[in-house]
Amino acid sequence: MPASAAASRPAPLRVLVLDDDQLLLDVMREMLAACGPFDIVTETEARQALLRLDENMPDVLICDLMMPEMDGIEFLTAAAAHGYHGKVILLSAAEDGMRNAAGDLARALGLQVAGTFRKPLLPEQLREALGC
Repeated sequence: MPASAAASRPAPLRVLVLDDDQLLLDVMREMLAACGPFDIVTETEARQALLRLDENMPDVLICDLMMPEMDGIEFLTAAAAHGYHGKVILLSAAEDGMRNAAGDLARALGLQVAGTFRKPLLPEQLREALGC
């Protein structure tokens, strides 16, 4: 491939996936890899994920709402305060009303919500939310 073609190709989207379930993180990594070229970072701890926002702001944030140390609402509030402007995909096993309320709150915080989904996220839901 000529150097000019490689240089004009857009960089892969940076994706940060936050969930306290390592198996779900592994599945999300596989689904993202099947969807397109992404630079994927996974975190099981919300505070560590916030540090990642400081280091290299992701284009897409996939966040579980039910985290043990810091729930998803607290995390989204902190992400908005950090100036996060990328897409947000919310996941939870909670009822629809709670997921929808979390999405409304995230929008009120100025976040760009690409979808709120019941866990486990299906590959077609991920493709729809990411537009791939």
